[in-house]
Formats: sequence, C-alpha cells, structure tokens
Amino acid sequence: MSSLQFFEAQSRMLTRIQATRDAGLPGVPHWADTETGDWTTTPDGDWTGGGWVGQLWLAHSIDPANFSLTDAHRALELITPRMHKQTVFKGYGFYCGAAIGHLLTGDRHARETALQAAKSLAEMFDERLGLIPLGEDAEEASSTGAAESSIDSLLASPLLFWAASELDDTRMEDVAVRHTQRVLENHVRTDGSVVQSSTLDPSTGAVLKTHTHKGYSDTSTWGRAQAWAMIFSAHAAVVRPAEPQWREYAVRTSDWWIANVPADKIPFWDFADPAIPDTSRDTAAGAIATAALLRLSHALGTEGGSPYAQIAHETASALVSGYLTPCRPDDTRPVGILTGGCFTRSNTVRSLDAATDVELIFGSYFLFESLAILAGSIPAGRI
Repeated sequence: MSSLQFFEAQSRMLTRIQATRDAGLPGVPHWADTETGDWTTTPDGDWTGGGWVGQLWLAHSIDPANFSLTDAHRALELITPRMHKQTVFKGYGFYCGAAIGHLLTGDRHARETALQAAKSLAEMFDERLGLIPLGEDAEEASSTGAAESSIDSLLASPLLFWAASELDDTRMEDVAVRHTQRVLENHVRTDGSVVQSSTLDPSTGAVLKTHTHKGYSDTSTWGRAQAWAMIFSAHAAVVRPAEPQWREYAVRTSDWWIANVPADKIPFWDFADPAIPDTSRDTAAGAIATAALLRLSHALGTEGGSPYAQIAHETASALVSGYLTPCRPDDTRPVGILTGGCFTRSNTVRSLDAATDVELIFGSYFLFESLAILAGSIPAGRI
C-alpha cells in the first residue's frame, strides 16, 4: 500500500472513532460486535481503556477540527479512578491515556495525571522480586498469586521510562530499567519466543515455574504475548538508544515473529494451536506487532531497520485490506472497525473477555497509531 492508501485507512478509523465518541456510551469501550459496531464497555476502562483515550489524543492531533481536547479530557476522566489501583497494567492506561496526550499536544493536565500514575506504579516495585508484580487489583489477580509476573507486565514500561525522563528521576529510571529487564529475562525463551507468565519465589524472586493462562498451553506461544515483548522492548530501544539490551530483545522477539507468522502476516491467536488453520486469528496481536516493527525500524535506523519496516508495511496492508471495514464492496457494516480480534480461546478467561472475532479497543489503537505513522500524520518515534 502507498502512503495515500494508508491515509484513506486512517480516515476510515477516524470515522469509527467519531461514531464511538458520539454514541453516548455508558462507559469506556472494551470490545465491539463487528457486525453492529456496538461496544461492550467498562466503567473505568479496565486495563484496556487507555487505548480509547489514546485514539482521541491521536485523532485531535490529526484532525483538530473534528476532535477537540475536551474529547480526550472527558475520556481521561473516566479512567482516572484507576490511577492508584494496585495493578501493573495501569501503565498502559496512563501512558496511552495521558503521557501520549502530553507528548502530542503539551497538555499539562495529561502530564500531571500521567506523572501521578507513574509514581503510584513505581511504588509497587518489589525489591525481592526485582520487578513490579501483577498487583492485587490486576484483572488476573484472582487466578494468580501475589508473586506473579507476566510479559503483559511490560505494559508498565513506557510510562515509567517517560516519567523518569520528564522528572529526571533516578529512582524512576532504576525501576523502569530493572522491571523491564527482569520481565524480559523471565519470559523470553532462548529461541526468541515468549512464554506469558511466571510464578516467582516471594523471598528471592527466582522463577519457580512458567505458564500461559491465556494461550493454548504452557509451552505454546500465545500471539499477544509475543507481540507485547516485541513492542515494549522496541519502545525501550527508541527511548533509551544508548542501552543495547533493548534492541537485542526487540530483534530476537521480532525475528521469531517474522519466522513464524503465517504467510499472510495475520497471526493465529496462539502459534501452537493444533487446530490451525481452523481456529481464531488475532488482528490485535498483528496490530501490536506492526507498531512494534515500526518502532524497531526507527530504533535501528534506515539501513538496519529497513527489513522490519517492510514487514510492518506488509502487516498493516494485510490488516487494512482484509479486516478493516468495509472489507469488500458489499460490506455494509459500520466503517473503520478492525475485525478479527481474539481476547483468547483459553477457558480461564474472565466472562468480560469471553470474545473472539471482535473489535478490541487496544488492537484498534495500535493499528490507528501505525497508520498515523505510515500515512505521515505523526513522525516515527514521537510516541
């Protein structure tokens, strides 16, 4: 696809964002029916709500005539009650929902909200574990223990790195580095694939076992676990270019993805599901991987990053042409829905997340971010 075609796809997503904003929803978008476009919402955004607020910040930057700062502020207020909850996942909510607002617009309220959330997050760091555990308020806390971690815990890293730079805070920097390093060490296998979760010794932080509660099995590779490792190591490589370990992790996990993703570039929900190809795809994982590959390309520069930029381009093209409504000439569904998202097919999932082949708000966020970069609406490395 050309930049003009990516711009057209970005316009489709802006149409969807406007329709969601104007729908008078009772809460924050979580996932949507891809036939009707109707959203299942949460009152405070759950762990996913930052994706919605982040879309509004991006939409304002791209089209300020139709998307005001007030739109983003109102959405941010809905997720603000999560600021002091004991969950590592709030890092995503307040990076996309607030820090990105400051990075894109210089908004002071967004900055102060993001900094408060980052300080609360840093206070959760456990010296014995060497990382920030999931936390008692984490969405998966009921099915895990107090000394649990997961690759999803990297959702904290961008907010911590941003706050450390914004405040020139050595303690925040130390937490960001140690948390990110430890989570990657515990969950990236020697071949570059990723296991989702780990149970730690609460006294020493040693890994007692690894497991995957959202994937097919403990030894499989859940698609979104791989994508999380890719994007947050690549993000660290962009914001901390002098530290080579982040580039190394980003390259390893991205190379594994490229070697194992289907030829059409759209991942299945788990790379090892024996039912492949007769099982769910996960376009959200594909969108996260696209954003990750764009970050890695930027971190490596023109020469080293070119192959990763090419795969990002191909993946975005596949998502837009095959899964972003309208997907065919007779497609009458609402415009701009990213179809084919799969929370998980695991039977341990919360009832709130028991959804396959839906629009996932975080998948839509990462595709929208990627399209904004590919269309030239925002520069690579800005967020």
